[in-house]
Amino acid sequence: MLAALTGLGLSTAAGLNAYIPLLVVGVLANFTDAVKLPDGYAWLSNWGVLAVIAVLLAAEMVLDKVPAVDSVNDAIQTVVRPASGGVVFSATSAAAEFENSTWMTEHPWTGWLLGIVVALAVHALKAAARPVINAGTAGVGAPVVSTAEDAGALGMSLVAVFSPVLVIVALLLLAVLAWWLIRRIRRFRARRKAARSQPPG
Repeated sequence: MLAALTGLGLSTAAGLNAYIPLLVVGVLANFTDAVKLPDGYAWLSNWGVLAVIAVLLAAEMVLDKVPAVDSVNDAIQTVVRPASGGVVFSATSAAAEFENSTWMTEHPWTGWLLGIVVALAVHALKAAARPVINAGTAGVGAPVVSTAEDAGALGMSLVAVFSPVLVIVALLLLAVLAWWLIRRIRRFRARRKAARSQPPG
C-alpha cells in the first residue's frame, strides 16, 4: 500500500513538473536510505544523469513562467511528464518488496501504466488551466502559478517518499482544486463563446 501511495505521489508531482520528482528520487537514493532503487533504475542516481535533469529543470522553470511560452512548453511536456510519471512510479517497486508484496514486482508494467496515467491527468489539467489563468490575469498570473506548481511538485515528492500516507490527503485536495478549476475553465470558455456570438456594434 505504501509503495503505491509513494508512486502515486511522485507521478502526481511529475504531472506538474517532470524533473523535480526525478531529481528528488535520484538525490535521495544517493544520500539516504529512504529511496532504494530497484534493478534497472541505478541510472537515476548517476550524477551525470542528475546534472542533465537539473539543467532541464532550470530551463523548465524559466519557460513555464513566461505567458504564451508556457503553453508551448506544456505541449512539449505532454510526452515528457507522463514518461517521468511512469519512471518514478516504477522506481518505487523496491518498497513493495519491503512490504512483503510481490505483485508489483511480478507485474512491472502496472507501475509504468499507473504513473503515466496519473501524470498525464495532472498535466492535462495544468495545460488546460494555464491559458485561462493567463487570459484572466493578462499574463501576470503565469509566474505566480508556475512557482506554486513547482513548490507543489517538490512538496508532493518529499511527502511521497517520507510520509506516503499523507499522499491521500494531498490527492483529495488536488481533486477539489481540479473540480474548481474545471468549473472555472468551462465558465471562461462559455463567456468567450457567448462574446463571439454577439453581433458587432
